[in-house]
Amino acid sequence: ALTLAATMGGMAVGSLLAGAWLRERAVARPLRLYGALELLIGLAGLLMLPGFRMLEVLDAYLYGAVPALAPFLHILGVTLLLAPATCAMGATIPVFQLISRSYGTRVSILYGTNTAGAAAGVLLLTFVVLPDLGVARACGLVIAINASVFVLATLLRPGVAAAAVPSASASGLLAPFAGLIVFVTGFVTFGLEVAWFRAMRSAFWSTSATFAIVLAAVLIPLAVGARIVPLLRRRGIDPGMTLTGAGIAILIATPLVERFDLVTAMEGPWEAVMLSFFLLSLLVVGPAVLLLATALPWLLEDHPDPRASGRLYALNTFGSVAGSLLAAWVLLPTFGFARASWVLALAVLAVAFLRTGPRLRLAGGVAAALALVFAVTLASSPGRDRLHGEPGFATGRVLALDEGPDFTTSVVETGGGTRNLLIDGFTATSETPIGAHYMFWMGSLPALLHPDPERTLVICFGTGQTANGLRKEGVGHVDVVDVSDAVLGMAPLFPSNEGVLEDPRVQPVTMDGRAWLRRSDHRYDVVTLEPMPPNFAGVNSLYSREFYEIVATRLSDDGVVAQWLPIHLVDKFDSESIAATFHAVFPDSILWIDPIGGTGILLGRKQAGAEPLGTAWPGLARRATGRTLSAEEVARAVALGPAEMARYAALGNVITDDNQQLAHGRMRPGLKGALGQQQALANLKTIAKIAGRRPYLVDEAERLERVRATIPAAGSAAPGAGS
Repeated sequence: ALTLAATMGGMAVGSLLAGAWLRERAVARPLRLYGALELLIGLAGLLMLPGFRMLEVLDAYLYGAVPALAPFLHILGVTLLLAPATCAMGATIPVFQLISRSYGTRVSILYGTNTAGAAAGVLLLTFVVLPDLGVARACGLVIAINASVFVLATLLRPGVAAAAVPSASASGLLAPFAGLIVFVTGFVTFGLEVAWFRAMRSAFWSTSATFAIVLAAVLIPLAVGARIVPLLRRRGIDPGMTLTGAGIAILIATPLVERFDLVTAMEGPWEAVMLSFFLLSLLVVGPAVLLLATALPWLLEDHPDPRASGRLYALNTFGSVAGSLLAAWVLLPTFGFARASWVLALAVLAVAFLRTGPRLRLAGGVAAALALVFAVTLASSPGRDRLHGEPGFATGRVLALDEGPDFTTSVVETGGGTRNLLIDGFTATSETPIGAHYMFWMGSLPALLHPDPERTLVICFGTGQTANGLRKEGVGHVDVVDVSDAVLGMAPLFPSNEGVLEDPRVQPVTMDGRAWLRRSDHRYDVVTLEPMPPNFAGVNSLYSREFYEIVATRLSDDGVVAQWLPIHLVDKFDSESIAATFHAVFPDSILWIDPIGGTGILLGRKQAGAEPLGTAWPGLARRATGRTLSAEEVARAVALGPAEMARYAALGNVITDDNQQLAHGRMRPGLKGALGQQQALANLKTIAKIAGRRPYLVDEAERLERVRATIPAAGSAAPGAGS
């Protein structure tokens, strides 16, 4: 939301400045000016990657000196890095007015076509360019496109002399209510994007692909809405009427958005699943967004003076900033996404009625009242009255709910008293026997490989069983870092962690784990982490080579790191690539397969010892409580030793911050049901083949598949994340 605010704020400033500047000057070739702005956007893009790397260095330095100022530097740094490009983007809107007059077209057509290009860019970058080129080369390609636009704009024939601006608009003043209308439509459009997207994440999973799909499902109607403005004008349909329709469409669509999780399926070919998400989003969200989108281009045509256009667009973008921030920090936590959508719909209707006559106002009011009754009557109140996301938990009892600006977090109790932590509808972790077992060993295992662990770090708290496993090994201190304050706050609801956060040896911190390692100067004997599934948006940064290199700088000389390898959630190549990346930084590493849950745990050492890792488990000599496996069982569960890990790693590709393989790679099948079990079995067969002498792995995989099939749906979630 803060990045969005910086982006839209920059566009607003650029629009205002360009509008004022253009009104004082005659521009003979406005298309060339547009090309120059596009070139500036491209050149600004050259600064992005080195700029963010520099910001990381400054952030770490400032956090060490004055921790309280680090968040402000983060916001300021992002704003300054985005400012040149975003100001240039905003400046193009007043230029559209000059181009439309010079080439005899309409500003609504230019605006709509530009927005259609944005939708195409989102989809192509996500599904074609980034998977093949990675971040740096994708940036280079986009910069080249900007440069080519500049060249084309320079070479194309000049348009005719622009017609004079009508005197009624030459003052740069806005017609009554015009500014209010564009502000409110920007506010509501982006507020809805935040609110509805929260529900869609629960239904579609929080992957980069679904981010792109939902964004495109908003941009396409925005483009179409602008393109149909000339048709609406010919038919005498003005913004008051379209905005009344938008408010009604929002109210009707909200109960449907609430039920996306009940009608979507994650099984089948990945391309088919993604297409179904896209079409469903477009069908349900599209009408409301399309109607909202007509107001700004309509009013831009009513105000052809560049200064007035700049003001209109600036007000629209300021509304977008306010809508996204207010929705994230006020409406969602206060009302939930469904009721927040009703509030936004009523805001649109209130503004629409300012533009309509008494008869239309009466008819629109009646229709809106019926739509509101429809929305309230059919409200399922997901997350409050029913669980949103995992259908297997539909009958569970919601013990806690937090709809924060970043995540919707809930604790749900299912049959038998089993408690589960859900983040945006996904089972992050639970106290089921299968899930709880490996989570304890995520903490215990690395401690057992260290002769005397003193200071330790757990990234991603979940239900707290990993931190508790570390504590029970008698370590001196445990730092617990989780990006969500809500997750830490719900720790007392999970008895399995035995009040771990109340132990004075345990220090909880709300922060991104990678940022903590970058900012901290602590040396750790153990670092263990289990993020959300690797293919979820943003999680690539906790599986990349650059991340492991940061971890290595924070480990003591004999320090041990443990990383979750969810073989049931990633395909063969991604599993091999995660191992390859881990092994590239920690060559003295092993793969341990939980004999109960069947999930993988990678364990690595910063420096090679006298014997390969896994040969000795010095911690087994220490007294501890809670261990569920004997020394023999712990050693037997080592699926791949260091030499075998090298052979397994050779099959994959090193994951980096640049290639974003887990986030933007050629994603394979979905994440649910039998497909996850089949994925685990396929990965275990490959691991068993590499191991050679451990064929029992395949037997274990087949046994686990039979066991899982007998577990009731509400407790059968595959091992989760975040513990």
